[in-house]
Amino acid sequence: MATIEECRAALDKLSHSMGGAEGDVRAAAAMDRTVSCHITDLDVTFAGRLTGGRIEVEETYPGPPRERAQIRLAMAGDDLLALVDGELNFAGAWGSGRVKLEANLLDLFRLRKLL
Repeated sequence: MATIEECRAALDKLSHSMGGAEGDVRAAAAMDRTVSCHITDLDVTFAGRLTGGRIEVEETYPGPPRERAQIRLAMAGDDLLALVDGELNFAGAWGSGRVKLEANLLDLFRLRKLL
């Protein structure tokens, strides 16, 4: 089972990758939205913003998200690590329910270029 520190490092790695993206991916990452990522097996939430093409984690706390972020993710810690390392396909994980992503329809269309 992944640790909180490993999950935070995976989010940092994802943020770094997004920051170096080009073209359509960079444009999709350029949104300014609140973000939460609930790690279900650890029952911890990382909350922050997607801004400037990066994810900025501003807060980590126990339990589910305290506020409704504009982009909401929920998954097990091992799935987050596998997604970031390219070992788990996002579309397949989302389709099977292993990863939950909630956002408005326009944001979902933009995010598909990232994921």
